[in-house]
Amino acid sequence: MNQAYYKEYYHIERKHWWFLVRNQIIMNHLRGQLSNNRPLKVLNIGVATGRTSELLTEFGSVKSVEYDHACFEFTKATVPSLDIIQGSILELPFEDQSYDLVCALDVIEHVEEHQLAVQEMQRVCKPNGFVCVTVPAFNFLWNQHDDVNHHVRRYTRPLLERLFQSTGKITFSSYFNFWLFFPIAGFRLLSRLLPLHHRKIEEAGSDFTVMNGSLFQKVFYGIFNSENIFIKNGIQLPAGVSLLLSWQKK
Repeated sequence: MNQAYYKEYYHIERKHWWFLVRNQIIMNHLRGQLSNNRPLKVLNIGVATGRTSELLTEFGSVKSVEYDHACFEFTKATVPSLDIIQGSILELPFEDQSYDLVCALDVIEHVEEHQLAVQEMQRVCKPNGFVCVTVPAFNFLWNQHDDVNHHVRRYTRPLLERLFQSTGKITFSSYFNFWLFFPIAGFRLLSRLLPLHHRKIEEAGSDFTVMNGSLFQKVFYGIFNSENIFIKNGIQLPAGVSLLLSWQKK
């Protein structure tokens, strides 16, 4: 990836309707999960251009980890306020029980050894601390976006929960992006049956480069944002394009 790509992604992470609402859902969820005993030590893994780390400073000091070298260099230069290192979720360079909150937001779908990734997050989490992850849902929704972003898999809720069935407890898990799940699923399934024009991967970027005009931004933001009330109040949604899970260490 070149610098132009990361520059574009930097703005997408901060302005695109999907990121805006997803981040609100995550932050509202964490506010409900975490005690008021702050500041906390937070580890954020797979930070891309750093927007989630900026938001997580609400809870305390944030250590950021990015695996991709070019992305790490871009983010380090573009967001100098971030405490960021290059590293892998499969071998976190931190001692056991170091962090109160460990986040991997749309990260573990990129790694083959996702069980090891979860074990590493659990290892560096303090007793009574939390691990929070988000992932894309349902393999039948697989499309060019997953190829472009080098996903290994998409998840069901039972599959994701099985990764966390060790010492500790799952405090919440739910699908989200529920309302848009049905039109997105219909479009993706239909596109496999019809001879639609498929853009080249190099030109496609991802789903974030489409449905991003001002009208789409307002309409989809409003629809997606309405789900905040459910997740904020701990209400599980039966389906969705994405999954959210929190786990607490004993």
